[in-house]
Amino acid sequence: MSEVLTKSMARNIFYGGSLCFIVIFIGLSVHSHRYIVNTSTTDAPLTAEVAAGKRVWEHHACINCHTILGEGAYFAPEVANVMDRWGVLDDPEDAFETLKAWMEAQPTGVEGRRQMPNFDLSDEDIRNLSEFLRWTNKIKTQDWPPNDAG
Repeated sequence: MSEVLTKSMARNIFYGGSLCFIVIFIGLSVHSHRYIVNTSTTDAPLTAEVAAGKRVWEHHACINCHTILGEGAYFAPEVANVMDRWGVLDDPEDAFETLKAWMEAQPTGVEGRRQMPNFDLSDEDIRNLSEFLRWTNKIKTQDWPPNDAG
């Protein structure tokens, strides 16, 4: 007693399956939209200083040595959460002063030691770079990359 699949039965299966997957797709799209809206970077609005800091970051190819949000080289420390590690995330002036002092304190010309190049950045460039690093620190990344280093 095998039943034969008629055209109308095949059409109903096709439309029913298509409708089911359309509903699933719409549901997943709504869920993704809500997730993105609720876990976005609204705590870190883009400003002109942040954009200028990103340009400094790119111009000097900092990603060739540092990682940021887990992307880049692993020659130097991750910097996405450096402002939090330094304890200056909430104060732009402290962030600028700390970054400037750190960059000026880097040794140069030491044989056999990894070292950061001296880029001779202006105070404005350092301030913008500190704003960019403060901004990256505020991005909600679900604790990725894992970085407890100081």
